[in-house]
Amino acid sequence: MPYFGSHDLIAFLLLSGLLVAVSHKPLRRPGSHGFYRYFAWQTMLVLIFLNRPEWGEHPETLHQQVATVLQISSLVLLLAALSGLLPAYGGKRRVDATLYEFEKTSRLVSSGVFRYIRHPMYASLLALTWAVFCQDPSWPGLALAGLATALLVRTTLADEAECLAYFGEEYRRYMQRTRRYLPFLL
Repeated sequence: MPYFGSHDLIAFLLLSGLLVAVSHKPLRRPGSHGFYRYFAWQTMLVLIFLNRPEWGEHPETLHQQVATVLQISSLVLLLAALSGLLPAYGGKRRVDATLYEFEKTSRLVSSGVFRYIRHPMYASLLALTWAVFCQDPSWPGLALAGLATALLVRTTLADEAECLAYFGEEYRRYMQRTRRYLPFLL
């Protein structure tokens, strides 16, 4: 069992407070994708603090090698998503206080990585969740990773409902030709 000192508790509380601060608007709207995303982030934060002591301690082990591949995949997906969203950032903006600025695109982004998967940022968070779990696999870690995964899937479903409401039939057609998280698979 890892040791948690007062510095760990302070760091956890500060980071948890930061998550509340950046999520305060979505938290006022239960059922929004940002509402579920906040709880996924909090679960991931607990998992990070649980597995932090072992992070990279035994790079020769298979589970930490898998963690490294997942971490790299997470970063690649994040960068690919941002590169697709940034060009769509300008122009007319959606009016929704619960959305972050980069989410307020008024046109459907379906180029770059979004041509193949609808949710590269959530795929990135899923990869990161399981990368953190793989740093030091345990039953509590598995429960946290499973809960974070379920919350991210719920986030995705809420996001898709919001996109269907905003973009309509265009988003429905987009859903038919793309996958959620993995090209050609899932």
